[in-house]
Amino acid sequence: MIIREDRAVSELRITGLSEDMSALAALSWRKTVEDWPEDPTLTSMRGISRHIVRLIRTGPGDRDVFAVKETVEEFATREYAILRELNARNAPCVEPVAIIENRLDKQGMPLPVALVTRYLPFSLPYRVIMSSEVTPHETNNLANALALLLVRLHLLGFWWGDCSLSNTLFRQDANEYAAYLVDAETGEFQPSLSNGQREHDLDIAQFNVAAELEDLAVAGLLHPAIDPIRAAERVISRYRRLWSMLKEPQVLDPTDRHAVEKAMRAVQDLGFAVEEVEVTLDGDKGALKFSPKLVAAGYHQNRLFELMGIHAEELQAKRLLASFDRFRGREKKPLPPIEDSARRWLVETYHRVINLVPEELRGRAEPAQMFHEILEHRCYLGEKAGKDLGITYATE
Repeated sequence: MIIREDRAVSELRITGLSEDMSALAALSWRKTVEDWPEDPTLTSMRGISRHIVRLIRTGPGDRDVFAVKETVEEFATREYAILRELNARNAPCVEPVAIIENRLDKQGMPLPVALVTRYLPFSLPYRVIMSSEVTPHETNNLANALALLLVRLHLLGFWWGDCSLSNTLFRQDANEYAAYLVDAETGEFQPSLSNGQREHDLDIAQFNVAAELEDLAVAGLLHPAIDPIRAAERVISRYRRLWSMLKEPQVLDPTDRHAVEKAMRAVQDLGFAVEEVEVTLDGDKGALKFSPKLVAAGYHQNRLFELMGIHAEELQAKRLLASFDRFRGREKKPLPPIEDSARRWLVETYHRVINLVPEELRGRAEPAQMFHEILEHRCYLGEKAGKDLGITYATE
């Protein structure tokens, strides 16, 4: 879209998704983003950045909130293309919306190019999370989420180049967190990453995370039991454990007929679907080696969506599927088709519970997260009472 501005030497150019063009065209592109008013309810959701960033609401829904970042044209064009490719490959990252070029202020002086991304609902920057009473266990969950994010990106052949807590957004995923890349300015794709490239990314991540947590410690925002250096090392050690399970051969018991099946389930428990494996048998030693050759993230997410049409984070999906499996286990034999059971579980359990949430409290958590928390509360009440009090009681 090209917009002709009065008294402008050039024409404002907006390149991006057509559905958002009208909303974006109405924004004050002749002012620097720093001078834009910001909704106070959105300010706390914005992390720190080397660039000037504002969160802007253009409508009533979550999809009407955009992050606008001022940068140089080369970086904006490159990052927009990278984010589009990451989204096409189902990577956990923010969605690119548009690039705004040829901006001029009211005096006709040039303004920086703006990159617009869509706000990620229910997400928070790490500084907001860490500014509350965060325990070492929760900090460890953040480290695990960042490590998993880096593993997923590396599996796609993406070298981040600036992995850090600041360049990541976090969303609740059951009792843990899911991490999303929010800044891809330094990244690049390769057919596959070499060990040296991966190690370089890990070195950058370790340094950045340690420095960011040290800044929080100096500001008095970090739990005294958390050591920034050790916390950064946990990100790297978690990454190495995940990478080893997904990419390196595992020696299995050749006498166990279910060894390969168990190995595949272990990978699925990590949230990865195994698309291709290689199994070799050493004739001399009798050792069975299992190697996942092709893996794809989102095993439980994909299964939940295929069965129920519900979008959820990985651990949320795992919890919902466990509830469905219990529901199906109580059905009369012979069991009906799984699709029929899924439709009944949606109506009789999931939607019934979610619909009990009062109108004024809806929207404070994702429905899948709310359902998980109700299941957690049911377990707590059951332990306290010595018997299962049911999901309706727990919801109320």
